Amino acid sequence: METLSSAFREQIKQTVVLAKAPTIINETNVYQEADNKILPYLDKIVEELTLPGSGLDGLENLEELFAKAKSGKSCLLLLEHYSNLDLSLFSFLLRKTGSRGEEIANSVIAIAGMKLNEDNPVISALASAYTKLVIYPSRSLQENKDNKAEIIRSNSINRAAMKTLNELKTQGRLVLVFPSGTRFRPWDPSSKKGVREVDSYIKSFDYMCLVAINGVVLHVREGEMTEDGVSKDVVRISVGPVLSCPEFRSKIRDELDTSDSESLREEKKEKKQAVVDAIMDELEKMHIEGEKKRKELLESLT
Repeated sequence: METLSSAFREQIKQTVVLAKAPTIINETNVYQEADNKILPYLDKIVEELTLPGSGLDGLENLEELFAKAKSGKSCLLLLEHYSNLDLSLFSFLLRKTGSRGEEIANSVIAIAGMKLNEDNPVISALASAYTKLVIYPSRSLQENKDNKAEIIRSNSINRAAMKTLNELKTQGRLVLVFPSGTRFRPWDPSSKKGVREVDSYIKSFDYMCLVAINGVVLHVREGEMTEDGVSKDVVRISVGPVLSCPEFRSKIRDELDTSDSESLREEKKEKKQAVVDAIMDELEKMHIEGEKKRKELLESLT
């Protein structure tokens, strides 16, 4: 199987030449607007990898969520995370639905870890195709928990990011978050567990849609992200119904409060993680259902 860097060498070379994304993140550059010069190269990669039959289901749910965002409500998109092309696939297939889909895609702000900017110039260049708000993730902070300078830096970056988020989230934008915080690695089941910090997003937003991704065009490998393997596939994006964040969160927390099972309380550990676990459970159900539909589509195509 070819790697991303070998299969799309020319597109990657051009993006690195054109990209202007900062390679060091600080409190002054956490918000990064999409670079429209880079997007066509990402679209070309996705277009070559997605087979006929690829598309997006649940556009009406996105339209409803976007209408709420335009009215001043704060709105979240919570996506499954399998590869560094997930945002590209979502954006491309959404824009393929027409002008309304393109308007919605242009409203998206993705929450991104700083590694996308700092670890690899190729990944940084590719990621600059989309508007993002960069944070210092808890996983990275854990790795540097004994480094006082990094702790200060993380606080500075995250304060700036949250201030910007609070300013933008009621201005007709959809904020995209990967609740697992990292790509799913088949050899590491814990990589599919949601991070508890996502509960803070749900707590501070009004509405959300969950988004499942079925089909694999970029296969995660150990090592550099650019060495992930590529293959063509039918990709289906499934957008679930609009959910009230306060209602969803209260329901899960109330279930814990009224449970007679002490073991259930211990298993869930605490309410923040319980809310995120419930999100991941719903996404898994959507993924299983989406895969059934995708396989039926594949059979009909062949």
